[in-house]
Amino acid sequence: MSFEELLKDKNGVVYKAYETARKAHAGVRRFNGEPYFNHSVAVARELAEWGLDENTVAAGLLHDVAEDTAYGLENIGKDFGEEIAFLVDGVTKIGRVKYRGQERQIESIRKMILAMAEDLRVVLIRLADRHHNMRTLSALPAPKQRRIAQETMEIYAPLAYRLGMQRLSGELEDLAFPYLYPNEYKWIIHNLKYHYEEREKYLNKVKPLVEKALAEGGIKPFLIDFRAKRYSSLYKKLLKYDMDISKIYDLVAFRIIVGTVEECYATLGIIHKLWPPLPGRIKDYIAMPKPNGYRSLHTTVLCLDKQIVEFQIRTEEMHREAENGIAAHWAYEQSKGSKQYARRQASVADSKEIAWVEKLRSWQQDFSDSKEFMDALKIDFFKDRIFAMTPVGEIVDLPDGATPVDFAYQIHTDIGDQCVGAKVNGKIVPLDYKLRSQDIVEIITQKNKKPSPAWLQFAITSKAKSHIRSASKNKDVLLKSRLAATEFKIIALDRIGLLKDVTSAVSRSHINIQSSSSSSFGRGNLQLLKIKCDVIDKSKVSKLLIKLKGIEGIKEIDWRTI
Repeated sequence: MSFEELLKDKNGVVYKAYETARKAHAGVRRFNGEPYFNHSVAVARELAEWGLDENTVAAGLLHDVAEDTAYGLENIGKDFGEEIAFLVDGVTKIGRVKYRGQERQIESIRKMILAMAEDLRVVLIRLADRHHNMRTLSALPAPKQRRIAQETMEIYAPLAYRLGMQRLSGELEDLAFPYLYPNEYKWIIHNLKYHYEEREKYLNKVKPLVEKALAEGGIKPFLIDFRAKRYSSLYKKLLKYDMDISKIYDLVAFRIIVGTVEECYATLGIIHKLWPPLPGRIKDYIAMPKPNGYRSLHTTVLCLDKQIVEFQIRTEEMHREAENGIAAHWAYEQSKGSKQYARRQASVADSKEIAWVEKLRSWQQDFSDSKEFMDALKIDFFKDRIFAMTPVGEIVDLPDGATPVDFAYQIHTDIGDQCVGAKVNGKIVPLDYKLRSQDIVEIITQKNKKPSPAWLQFAITSKAKSHIRSASKNKDVLLKSRLAATEFKIIALDRIGLLKDVTSAVSRSHINIQSSSSSSFGRGNLQLLKIKCDVIDKSKVSKLLIKLKGIEGIKEIDWRTI
């Protein structure tokens, strides 16, 4: 139900909150000169657009009343009830501590985490509040603009993304972008207009061909439109391609909304029948959703006139969830008549979003140091995510840039401690290898092994770093591990079980492996294994060499102290 429709009920709680907020904020103006009450209405309208319940919309209208006017929280509780008072109080507590300095910053973020765990609607109100504040940010002094934009880019936009609210997350990033990167923003605006216009003109020629092929295949889509890439995400991508716009294939992407999952896959087949897909550019986020719940089919094809085009295919439900995330789940629960709420009264308590919030609430208690907390938060929870898989299909949610060591610790502490190598998609990779979404990762372990402090140079998750550090009792151990090591270069005939035999020989010598890597040569018949071990004792090295030379297929071994 829209905000305007809710207001029509003169006996309803939304109308009552509207009148109360209007009177409480009467005569007060914002920095841009407009009545303060306009902000309250904008927040409530967005909450209604997300499909949230009437009490949440009412709390959105009242969210600044308790702190900024004479009409206090006690009055809200008496006139509107405990639930709305609780929501308003939660939003007030989150907003009270500003993003200044590490100590105050950590207090603010911790309060938000606790509020999310208790009732997610508190944070949804806060996100709507921040969204409107960002749209009116130009009226504030420049230092304040930058501070608020930075907070939005680093905390609120990633938070919205993790809650599955992709549209909101993108809009928050775009609103913050000009204040944080003004020169880059001007460059994009100057250089993109022509490219966008040309791309849309081209896609308008493609659209009738798609519509005709779908009709012939018996599929009647709800919607076919174009989605222009957001400025902030485009800038991040351009940095990877030396600012060459011609290398960005999804500058404007095709979006096809159909009725069922079956029609999604049928549509994918029809598109591929029209134009060949690019190898490795088909992504099935329906069978394997992103960690934030995003579902869709993506394919990049060599389209009309040999131009490269990305297509995104999803159902109406998937599209709604992609736009509004957990708010879409909430609206669905409301449509079924559910009267339960968040963790307090457990609405959608079995959803992945709630599970993530519970994990976050538990995790944040492990940090007392402010800088360590914020660094870990930005990586472990708010960084772009990838999802790799174990050989049996278990999905492991990791931050972008994660390595096999991070993967191993995410599975189990013992797996991480005993890790000596890894295979990704069947090939041996070094432990500092950067994993990508949909990689299949197999961790090779060595019994009774301890983690190498050298891993701290490339592990990025707080869990991995914490366990690696705890194994290094002091700085001397860490320094020694970096300096005191022997690297073995082994040339051997390629065969199944080669690396396992090598690591077993090292294990029997009571030596820890710090890292291992492998590469093929000689038409793939030979393998070059590089094994770095934390040993410099010459007698131990000699004994190990004897064991290694006795392994089937070993042709040559070289070693050096590093």
